[in-house]
Amino acid sequence: MGGFTVIAVAIVAIVVGVVGWAFAPKGPQQTLIRSSILLALTCCYLMWAITYLAQLHPLIQPKRNDVRLEH
Repeated sequence: MGGFTVIAVAIVAIVVGVVGWAFAPKGPQQTLIRSSILLALTCCYLMWAITYLAQLHPLIQPKRNDVRLEH
């Protein structure tokens, strides 16, 4: 597990976005539907990627509770 997972999921999100763009229903709301599909995919991917990377590389290291401090 690492950075490759983020890139692989990005590729999947891009493919799903292209498929959503190509097969959006035709009509007066086509632009709205396409924009909504791409915006939803982008937001979901960014939220997932930021959370995933924050867990892989935390800013603060966890402290052990089972170690006694010597005074």
